[in-house]
Amino acid sequence: MIRITGGKFKRKKLASIDNFVRPTSSFKREAFFSIIESYGIKNSINLYKNSVFLDLFAGIGTMGLEAISRGMHKVIFFENNNEVLNVLRKNCLSICKNDEFTIYEEDLINNNLEIEFKNISVVYIDPPYEKYNLTNLLKILINKIDNKTLIGLELSINDKFEIPENINIFKKKTYGKTIVYFLKLF
Repeated sequence: MIRITGGKFKRKKLASIDNFVRPTSSFKREAFFSIIESYGIKNSINLYKNSVFLDLFAGIGTMGLEAISRGMHKVIFFENNNEVLNVLRKNCLSICKNDEFTIYEEDLINNNLEIEFKNISVVYIDPPYEKYNLTNLLKILINKIDNKTLIGLELSINDKFEIPENINIFKKKTYGKTIVYFLKLF
């Protein structure tokens, strides 16, 4: 059973689907938000005030909905699997007001992310493991985000990717067979 781990919807259950997704564990979600919040405080960045969380390869929306629960103004989800989209919509409607989320039903590979990036403070990327080369997606992002935007990238320990110029890994955490990279522009 998947539940929100923090904020105003703490312990609220989320619908899930057995096929196609592996939701980010509660332990990784707690750690992720703790790390980015700590980074924000140390660097005088308010990650939540009037800010948007961009959830790429969203699945059932666990990370984005966690962000809403913790105070994020809005979440933009990208997901392209029809069965998963139905569960994502259900979860969004159980937690968010209609103006707090937008769902794009698009494949992210070869996508130029033609959305408004002005208020995006956090981007979370959690693709199917060992399936995509994310270098191009990261290159597109660095041309759209500002230097206060934080990026979380969750990959299998077996995934390979190149870090484009202008991106810095400010933290890296290994959780069993996964690694979460914490990235930002130089």
